[in-house]
Amino acid sequence: MTSDGLVTVSGDPRIREIAGDIEAADAIDAVRSFMTRFQAAPAPLPPFSGGVAGYFSYDLASSIYPAVLPGAVEEPVARFMLALDCLALDHQSGRLAVIRNLLITDEGDAEEEYSRAADAVAAGAARIRDLSPARPADPDPAGVAASSSCTADEFSGAVLRIKEHIAAGDIFQAVLSRRLTCPAVGDPFGIYRRLRTKNPSPYMYYLDFGDLTVAGSSPEMLVRVEGDRVTTVPIAGTRPRGSTPAEDDRLAAELLADEKERAEHIMLVDLARNDVGAVSTFGSVAVEGFMAVERFSHVQHIASTVSGTLREGCDRFDALRSCFPAGTVSGAPKVRAMQVIGEMEELRRGVYAGAAGYISFSGTMDLAIAIRTVVVRDGVASIQVGAGIVADSDPGREWAETGSKGQAMLAALGATEVQ
Repeated sequence: MTSDGLVTVSGDPRIREIAGDIEAADAIDAVRSFMTRFQAAPAPLPPFSGGVAGYFSYDLASSIYPAVLPGAVEEPVARFMLALDCLALDHQSGRLAVIRNLLITDEGDAEEEYSRAADAVAAGAARIRDLSPARPADPDPAGVAASSSCTADEFSGAVLRIKEHIAAGDIFQAVLSRRLTCPAVGDPFGIYRRLRTKNPSPYMYYLDFGDLTVAGSSPEMLVRVEGDRVTTVPIAGTRPRGSTPAEDDRLAAELLADEKERAEHIMLVDLARNDVGAVSTFGSVAVEGFMAVERFSHVQHIASTVSGTLREGCDRFDALRSCFPAGTVSGAPKVRAMQVIGEMEELRRGVYAGAAGYISFSGTMDLAIAIRTVVVRDGVASIQVGAGIVADSDPGREWAETGSKGQAMLAALGATEVQ
């Protein structure tokens, strides 16, 4: 969509005609410019009933903060698919909405377009009613070996160097990550289906771009904008799940009593308040559900909700820019922490720690942090896992935390990490 190829939107042959020549300062402005081409009529429809779905990679930070990631970015930093036709399933009621958005131009015949769309929706609904039962999922793969981008000793060395930065007063916290890769066995959609079973999460997404597939089960919201309300939910502080309810409760109590975990979480809530406050009216920022424990398949986290009211002159894209990347995957202060991360991690993060979700025609934006996410390219699956490093971090414990966070994704891949 842009001349440098760093922003792509696929899914309809008319996209080039719709987009025209977009000149933008960065990927966020490019997507904003693209979305201004559309105006949706108000309708009682689900939050996403048409728009674009996809991701912004972590490398988007290089255009927001040029000093953070020096050097050329070769991969697209934003990849989205234009969704004019949608199926919206309400999992509680079991009802399915078949939605088609019409592209009506000044020269088009609106009544004729509407008639064709109504016929297409009716035909689509009929096909869905006649569907045969879903085929069983493929058997889970097993015995796949996953290798890490660094050894435990190398990771521990990076933890100690980050602690030196903290002791010197450069930063308070930084999130250090490592990448695991393995052969992708079978259909990538099978990986997504297994993730749904093994790690059900608030954000589930499957994005097939042809050359690259993203299957995610993220627990964490980056930013949601509905009307003039902007929300983010920082998650920081981790313990594994227990084998019994009693052990679960004991580990949760231990988590909430851990001074390191509490201090890290409070610091990141303050960072989220600053991010939301930068685009909100004075006095509207509030913290709700402070330090609640949320449980997932293999781990449990501390979570808080931060929200505010967008001030006049700010839109959903301004909210994204202010919140990106999340402090929970970068650190504090954010810019210096990202610089330190760039020194410690040899590989660009790509999709990991970016944002995945949708931007609707109706004005809603809902983006998750791209964690607990599998990326498949050329038959190779990669995942990335991180841990927040603070002044009293223990390198061995932080390494173990990354292992816990990777368990569900490795299980979906039928893989085991080999040292």
